[in-house]
Amino acid sequence: MAEGTEFVTVERTAVAEVVIKKSRFIGQVVPVRSVEMAETALAEVRAAHKGARHHCFAYRVGLGVPVERYADDGEPGGTAGRPILEVLRRKDLRNVLGVVTRYFGGTLLGANGLVRAYTEATAAAVAAATPLSCQPMCQWTVHCDYAAFGKLEYQLTQLGHTLEEKVYAQGVSFSFWVPAIASAQTQTTLLEGSNGLADIHIGEAVYVGVTEDGHFVHDVVEDPGE
Repeated sequence: MAEGTEFVTVERTAVAEVVIKKSRFIGQVVPVRSVEMAETALAEVRAAHKGARHHCFAYRVGLGVPVERYADDGEPGGTAGRPILEVLRRKDLRNVLGVVTRYFGGTLLGANGLVRAYTEATAAAVAAATPLSCQPMCQWTVHCDYAAFGKLEYQLTQLGHTLEEKVYAQGVSFSFWVPAIASAQTQTTLLEGSNGLADIHIGEAVYVGVTEDGHFVHDVVEDPGE
């Protein structure tokens, strides 16, 4: 995925458990913005399940070519971390940690059985998660007169925009988020709807997540200043 394009992560942590021959495999997928956040989240899972034998994981972090890391945490090589990573890759999830905690049930599963178990636990956690589509968006701030506001509100709503921070004073001020690739169409709508009189300020493009019900989630990528 080239920088500047859409990517998908998960909206919040999701957990799913599978039991195979009395071994419990607790899969989790966790949204993260950086490698440091992934390592911190992994440490928190380990602390929450101190009695577990294994905490196998994989994560994919970053735009462009993502940073990928995985580990088997004591399981035979290639039977745990890599299968977790492959599930994340198949779904093309970014900025996400996948971790599977195993409580040993007393029966050895063999290499193929372990691959299936870690794959199944991760896939179950991904299926339980709510996907979050993220893309570069700009916050637009607009000031117009009352005569133009009603028309602009209707037209922008028809285009799928949600108006925020409405202030009624000497004219109306409001803001809304626009995908960076849709700027030209939005500007045309504003200028035509206000007869060219709307005062428009366009903020810098930043990555924003949009939930399935249309709400915005910020801080989906690492701030370069952090």
